[in-house]
Order: sequence, then structure tokens, then C-alpha cells
Amino acid sequence: MFYMLNLDKTIDKILDSYKKEGGANFSNEKFFPNRENVIQVLKDIEAVIFPGFHQAENVCESNIKYTTGEKLNRILKILSSETEKALLYAKKESCEESCRLEAEKISSELIEAIPEIRKQAVKDAEAALNGDPAAKSIEEIILSYPGPEAILVHRIAHFLNQRNVPIIPRIMSEYIHGKTGIDIHPGATIGESFFIDHGTGVVVGETCVIGNNVKLYQGVTLGALSVKKSLSGKKRHPTIEDDVTIYSGATILGGETVIGKGSTIGGNVWLTESVPPYSTTVAKQETVLGKRN
Repeated sequence: MFYMLNLDKTIDKILDSYKKEGGANFSNEKFFPNRENVIQVLKDIEAVIFPGFHQAENVCESNIKYTTGEKLNRILKILSSETEKALLYAKKESCEESCRLEAEKISSELIEAIPEIRKQAVKDAEAALNGDPAAKSIEEIILSYPGPEAILVHRIAHFLNQRNVPIIPRIMSEYIHGKTGIDIHPGATIGESFFIDHGTGVVVGETCVIGNNVKLYQGVTLGALSVKKSLSGKKRHPTIEDDVTIYSGATILGGETVIGKGSTIGGNVWLTESVPPYSTTVAKQETVLGKRN
């Protein structure tokens, strides 16, 4: 025998909780960006940057101009709408016309920046090919490697973050975090030819600055020494200069910590102070001898 459920009463309670506790994003109100729409924009940008790799579509030279134009128009329309919502929410004031114009401007600027973002993405893929002996081709990397995809999404999110777009860059970064296990805050500044090998568990903080030709392995944390709200807006995360390699499990903390150019940081190292250029830092080894029975 089924339990006698009073469905109408339960629905009324749920609806009442929407009014009291919030957490409902109604489509007829310009209240908050829609996560699925933002992710769709991200997927369309990825498909424009690397056509034929990320979406099930028939791409050929005869239709590439049409399909690219179709995607760009869709990106502009959806991103403008979602960015307008984010701006209206963040400003907490009646500014519909100015927010709409600002959203359209930012969305147009992102589309114009796609050729440059694509150049960076290709360099990141080349860095993966050159840095991983197991990699056979650029195409394999674009199709299957989590690191370059996470970096590509970061470059898109960072572009929007630099233009003070609320919420949307973080939606993008958390989407790819869930997909790859790589957590890069959209505020982090990253140079060209960046390679994350394997990737799972990598964390790059908001104010981190990373130079060119840097390579990270899985489990690396570039974090803050202290997590306090009062430190918001201040340099809390380390600076990694050009040509640095950081091996798995290393933790580097602090806004004043600088890893000098050309340095190597060994696995499981814990660092809260700077190291000079062209140096090698390794974890202290401890040997424990057990008793024999």
C-alpha cells in the first residue's frame, strides 16, 4: 500500500520556502545568470577555437564560415543576456540600459579576442606535446588532455574577470574544475605555453602570477598562507617566474613567495618563502627503521 502523500501541501511548502529562503532563479526576472546558458557559451567558444573536436558536428571547409558565424551570433546573444543579469545583480540598482550596453560591449570584445585566445591555446597544446613523451600529436592533446582544456577555459574566464564581470567567470572555472579536477581561479594571471600534466588536484589561487613555459604536475597547490576576508583584493598567492617546473604534491604558499626563473620544485615540497632563479628544491627525506621481530 502506498503512503498517502499530500502533494499539494508539499508543493505549497516548497514554494513558501522560495519566498522565505530564496534560492530560486526565475527566468522571467533579470536576477542571476543561468549556469547552463553560461556553459553552453563556453562550449561554443571551445568549438570555435578548436572546430570539430568538442562538439558532434559536421565541419568542413565548405561550411566552416557559416557554422562559425552561427556560433558567434549565438555566443553574443546568450553571453550578452547572461552578463547583463550578472551586472544587474551585482550593482543592486536600476541600471538596465547601461548594464545592457556594457554587457553587449564586453561580449563583443570577447568575440574579437578569440583569435588571440586561440593562439594562446595552440601554444599551450604545443607545450603539452613538447613536455609529455607519451603525447603523440596536437590532435590527441586537444581531444583528450584535461590540462590544456582547463587552461583554455581559464583564459576565457580570465578575460571576463579582467573586465569585472561578476559570477560568470567563476561559473566557468568551477565547471571545468568539476570536469578535470583542476581548480584555477579566474583572477590568476598565466603566461603562455603553460602545461599541467595529469592535473588532478591542482589548485591555482586568485592572485597567483605564473610566467611563460611553466609546467605543473598533479596535486600542486599555489595557495595563500592565510584565508581571511580582510585579505580580499591583496596579493595572497605566489609568483612563479618563467621556465619553472613544479612536481606533484608540492605546496607553495604566500603572496610574497617568488619561485625564481628556471627553478625546479620537487614533489611534496612545502614552501612559504622564495627560492632563487635556477635552483632546485627538494623535500627533506626521513628514514624510519622499524624493529624486527
